[in-house]
Amino acid sequence: MTTKVKAQKFRVRRTPRAAASSQTSAASVRENDPSLESPAPSEVKTGDILDDDKLFDTGASADGFGDAPFPGSAAADTSAQPRRRTAPRGSVARSLGQGTEDNVLNGDITPADETAIDADIDAIRREGLTGRQLRLARRVAQKHGLAATSDFDAVRLLRKAGIDPFQRGAMLDLVTTEGKEPSRELTTTEGPKLPKTVDNKPNLPSKDILDRLTREGEISQIQQDIARRRRRKMALLAARLAVFVGIPTILAGIYFYTMATPMYATKSAFIIQQSEAPSAAGSGLGGILSGSPLATSQDSIAVQDYLTSRDAMLRLDADTGFKAHFASDAIDPLQRLPENPTNEEAYKVYLDRVTIGYDPTEGLLRMEVVAADPQVSQDFSDHLIAYAEEQVDQMTQRLREDQMKGARESLDDTEAKMIAAQEKIVRLQEQLGIISPDAETASIMSQVSAFETQVQQKRLQLQQLLDNPRPNQARVEGTQGDIRRLENLITDLRAQLTQANEGADSLARITAELRMAEVDLATRQAMAATAIQALEMARVEANRQVRYLSLSSRPVAPDEPTYPRKFENTLLAMLVFSGIYLLASLTAAVLREQVSA
Repeated sequence: MTTKVKAQKFRVRRTPRAAASSQTSAASVRENDPSLESPAPSEVKTGDILDDDKLFDTGASADGFGDAPFPGSAAADTSAQPRRRTAPRGSVARSLGQGTEDNVLNGDITPADETAIDADIDAIRREGLTGRQLRLARRVAQKHGLAATSDFDAVRLLRKAGIDPFQRGAMLDLVTTEGKEPSRELTTTEGPKLPKTVDNKPNLPSKDILDRLTREGEISQIQQDIARRRRRKMALLAARLAVFVGIPTILAGIYFYTMATPMYATKSAFIIQQSEAPSAAGSGLGGILSGSPLATSQDSIAVQDYLTSRDAMLRLDADTGFKAHFASDAIDPLQRLPENPTNEEAYKVYLDRVTIGYDPTEGLLRMEVVAADPQVSQDFSDHLIAYAEEQVDQMTQRLREDQMKGARESLDDTEAKMIAAQEKIVRLQEQLGIISPDAETASIMSQVSAFETQVQQKRLQLQQLLDNPRPNQARVEGTQGDIRRLENLITDLRAQLTQANEGADSLARITAELRMAEVDLATRQAMAATAIQALEMARVEANRQVRYLSLSSRPVAPDEPTYPRKFENTLLAMLVFSGIYLLASLTAAVLREQVSA
């Protein structure tokens, strides 16, 4: 389909002008020279331009009126006198139209027809058409195969044929889309102007048109074949999706909506806490982490691992009959345990039905226990929480016992040695008959001091006697005897302090032994005090190591079934089957491509 070019009108104006154009002079020239007669209408091609009247003269003197005087001048008024126009037969025939050409050739033209033609042309001339409009009318007439003698005649013929020469659509029809330029030369022939000989050959389409039609047919057939193959592939794809995705999804939905046994989930949450002593506000990294969940993360992970172990499953089965509950006939065959199940089969069901999650940011353990009965589910949860408490106590019991055991052993050893030192002191006192060596030593030393004082007095008295010229010999000898006796006594007393007498140890040895025993006793007493303090600190530390399991959410039996989630499970089944089909299709396509390559 060819889209017509849309053009705007520029400088379209209507100015009243006298239409004394060059067509009149051209007509008179043709009257004088019949050889310049216009060709037959059949010989003039559409798109050819007649330039015999110099309608398209681009000279500077061209004003659109040719040799005619300018309208309104004196020459125009003089030449405007009415005169009878004579035209050759060919000219008149073209003015009358294609239908009257034969009459003109035969001489059947009448003066009335010429008068009517002149009247129409004069009326068109008085309309004041511009030169541009007249040229457009001539070109439109040539396009429609109308042989006009002048521009005004072209306007008359177009209007007689029902064509408006100044309509925009008519002007756009003049634009040619073909690459060749229209011929501007007039076809002049010698001799009489006869109609073109009619070719009676059949008007068949050209070879190019036949090739194009053949290609269009082949393209249409290929398009139909492609559409047919696409429809077949889409049908096969829909069938495969229905078989591998649709039917399994429908079966899964039927199972979840009609056959699956409703399950009840009991949820609970608990946290493992560490007891803190009032004076245990430590410093450093240990003090910073003591109150955070990281301090009990190992215990929480250990409890989680224990609750998901076979040991917990066996204890739960022994206490509440876990295997018997899931092997009952009330549960559908897909979820039911076989009769007399093994521990491994029961453990797989246990892992599916008991879910324990640990949140490291809060140190919280969340437990979900699923059973076919809400009360049984709550009973399972209570027993598992009791197992967790026992496990927490067992984990810290050994640590506390180890810490207390060392302190107790050290205190017992210190007390035993302290008692032995005390008994040694008593034994020495009993053997020596001395309660306090210091008191004995002080008593002897006091006696020695007293006797030494008496010796000094006796010596003074003896000196007084000797100062007499004739001392009394008896008194002198008595005094000397007293001094001698006192010195002997002092020597004996001093000998008791440092020398053994008759198998008895000296007072110095006895004092040293007693003092050593007393020092040992004091040391044992100090060690006993330290052991007692260490035992107390160990007791405090052991109390700080105690872990407590605190329930933040107690298990409560649900009143509505939690599982199965019918719509979600059905949708999940469809996604799973779709993924499996997609993977299988991609694998098959890759293998097919490899084989074909």
